[in-house]
Amino acid sequence: MSEHRGNTIVLRRPPRAEGAPAPTGLRSDGGATREGGALEAPRRRAERNRELAAFLRSRRERITPEDVGLPGGRRRRTSGLRREEVAQLAGVGVTWYTWLEQGRPIRASVQVLEAVARTLRLDAVERQHLFRLAEVPDNATPGDGGPGVPPQIQVVLDGLNPMPASVVTERFDILAWNAAYAVLIPRTAEDPPAERNTLLYCFTRSECCSAIENRADQRAAMVAQLRAAYGHHVGDPAWTAFIRRMEVASPEFATMWATQDVAQPAYYAKVFRHPLYPRLEMTSTSFAVQTAPGTRMVVYTPDNDATRAAMERLVAGPVQHRFPCWPTHQARARDLVTA
Repeated sequence: MSEHRGNTIVLRRPPRAEGAPAPTGLRSDGGATREGGALEAPRRRAERNRELAAFLRSRRERITPEDVGLPGGRRRRTSGLRREEVAQLAGVGVTWYTWLEQGRPIRASVQVLEAVARTLRLDAVERQHLFRLAEVPDNATPGDGGPGVPPQIQVVLDGLNPMPASVVTERFDILAWNAAYAVLIPRTAEDPPAERNTLLYCFTRSECCSAIENRADQRAAMVAQLRAAYGHHVGDPAWTAFIRRMEVASPEFATMWATQDVAQPAYYAKVFRHPLYPRLEMTSTSFAVQTAPGTRMVVYTPDNDATRAAMERLVAGPVQHRFPCWPTHQARARDLVTA
């Protein structure tokens, strides 16, 4: 609606008819105005609080007093533990925990949520769900109670021999692998869990001792994948520490990280090398592992008959051949990443 004032046209919003929906607060370009967007965050937070409250109640009600060494009794009206019992076992205030279960807008620290998770005996997936609902970064890593790989996944990995295959996290932590993968990268099993990381291997091993011939072609794409995944973990202490560690260990990584480039896992041509076979041409393909959230299976498919035949012989052979400098470089790489 408009009206003329001299040579000026004044635009006015037409009156809203009775029963008509309120303005959405969305601009034509898809953005949110202060009128609509300012209310969206509180609504989302309230919904998350309600979901968190329901989740905590369901986990509390499945634990009996006897499970945690408390006396039971026939006169209990609460199925499972009482709220005050959870608070006592977790070492938190009764009022605070009650408010948390009531969906009130309170904040929780990592330490408090960890205590609640232990008390409620949450598994890895439940713990991740709890922290996500509470909007608190989870600092668990694969080496200290982070996501695990179900035994069935290892069966799948073993069935893929002689194709090398592994399961990695969004942060490139290596959680599981098969015999073909171990033939190409035998140090994986020897390294402690905190050192089993594809990015560490790619950026901190010397060129002469790397099992990947064309790793320089892969680095930028890997860092871009890490940057895209980091968007889901901003503020997570474990992720922040890992990125800082990589920046210290590799100036090349630091430069690539600063570009802000992002990418998703895709098909990549990889050329591996082995002391007995200097050129093994493969293509990597990633698959999400639904039973282990936040992980994917990476399978390396031979590109030609010669590579497949070589992998079959290597997997069947009893001896793992290594590059001569690998033992020496292992200590050097570890010094770099722990500096």
